[in-house]
Amino acid sequence: MRFDYYNNPIICADYSDPDIVRVKDDFFMVSSSFNHMPALPILHSKDLVNWQIINHVFSSLDLPGYDCVQPGKGVWAPSIRYHDQKFWVFFSTPDEGIFMCNTHNPWGQWSKPHCVKPALGWIDPCPFWDDDGQAWLVHAFAQSRSGIKHKLQLFRMSNDGTALIDDGRIIYDGTADLPTLEGPKLYKRNGWYYIFAPAGGVETGWQTVLRSQLLEGPWTARNVLFQGNTTINGPHQGGWVELDNNQCWFVHFQDANLYGRIVHLQPMHWGDDDWPRIGTAIDDNCGQPVVSYPKPLTTCNSDDYTMQTSDDFKQGKIGLQWQWQANPQKNWLAEQSDGLTLNCYPLPIHNKQQTLYFAPNLLLQKFSSWQFTAETALELNTNNSGDFAGLIIYGERYAALTLCYKNHHYFLCYRYGWMKDAGIVDENKEIITELDSPNCQLKVEVGLNGICQFYYQDTNKVWQKISRDFAAGKGKWVGAKVGIFAASEAKQAISGKGKFKYFEIIAK
Repeated sequence: MRFDYYNNPIICADYSDPDIVRVKDDFFMVSSSFNHMPALPILHSKDLVNWQIINHVFSSLDLPGYDCVQPGKGVWAPSIRYHDQKFWVFFSTPDEGIFMCNTHNPWGQWSKPHCVKPALGWIDPCPFWDDDGQAWLVHAFAQSRSGIKHKLQLFRMSNDGTALIDDGRIIYDGTADLPTLEGPKLYKRNGWYYIFAPAGGVETGWQTVLRSQLLEGPWTARNVLFQGNTTINGPHQGGWVELDNNQCWFVHFQDANLYGRIVHLQPMHWGDDDWPRIGTAIDDNCGQPVVSYPKPLTTCNSDDYTMQTSDDFKQGKIGLQWQWQANPQKNWLAEQSDGLTLNCYPLPIHNKQQTLYFAPNLLLQKFSSWQFTAETALELNTNNSGDFAGLIIYGERYAALTLCYKNHHYFLCYRYGWMKDAGIVDENKEIITELDSPNCQLKVEVGLNGICQFYYQDTNKVWQKISRDFAAGKGKWVGAKVGIFAASEAKQAISGKGKFKYFEIIAK
């Protein structure tokens, strides 16, 4: 028999803490989105290998503070399930609590986030509806907020997922054997309850499975997936699905530093003792990740699916790959019919500074491959000195090539900065050259290890490289991002606009 093979990672982009569910011939994935809006991306696939963004669960988070940039906060480690003809997504925000949204149609409108339980540092919730109809919820803890770590807590939950209905109990303490136990996913198979949970930390951890015949325990742990002799570090935190042909598959992330937590797909096999092993065998109990493997034998395929990157901004609209840094505001976008026009929104003042780091109106997307080129064409329409727009690589270290207007002249400027350990941003500005017109093309080449080179092209139609290289860096719990923006150092009413004709990503 001839097999088609897939290669890992199946998604070379920062879809961290992935969870999946199968509904008939369709697979749906959800991941953390932190402070980026719209939040909670919903991905769809027919074959578990090729995925595409189809929706977001909500466009803004109606909680105090999220109109401003909140690095590393927002949506943490969601779970997705299908029950009672509905799709359910449960997620936490580290400072507010556990929330739930649901829908009959994952391509359509989701319910607004409902707070299931206000709590500080209760994270990574996963719902479970048992055979008797009783609903449960298991979650982990963030020590930075709750003072608790390495433990999982179980609650009875109302069947409609809106409230926890008992006092809960700690069902496993991994302090000694499973440090940084978190991200639990609860299942039932052959009369056994299973909790799939990562342990050991983001960069170097492993995948653990807990098993019990009673939800209250006692639970027995077995480590089922390690890095082994592969280069895939910390292969853990995800979910599994089973096909009609009894094939089982597990998705998980790998921390790839500045590229974020990229997504891998592993075969999963059940032993005669009803314990799973993930990947290829290291021994009878555990496995290591595969780099290449025969594709899942699904009934359909989605070979024509590609993750969205480039955008021609049809009818002035943005694609699903884009996210803002905070709750989006109507005055960030200008009226348009072709291309994308962004208003030159004033930079916020944070710690008496105006920097791009805390600009909520940056329009960003994830790095989508190890090496790529991003290009755009920009027209800056303004009479306000201090208005500027451009192309940015963003993380806790960031750089932007911008078209600026100052004192009736147009300049090409380079801005770069970084977040210091003390929580203070150091930002620098350099004038590259004066331009003859308000139009130019901007490009950045992202090489291996995130080494970036910026280029510009004005009326002479020749690409010119700026002298400085830039080393991209990850953000707070997320990978580096690339995108566009329009902003102003002035404090007067918005009048300037940056018009972007297209945005093109070419992977190398």
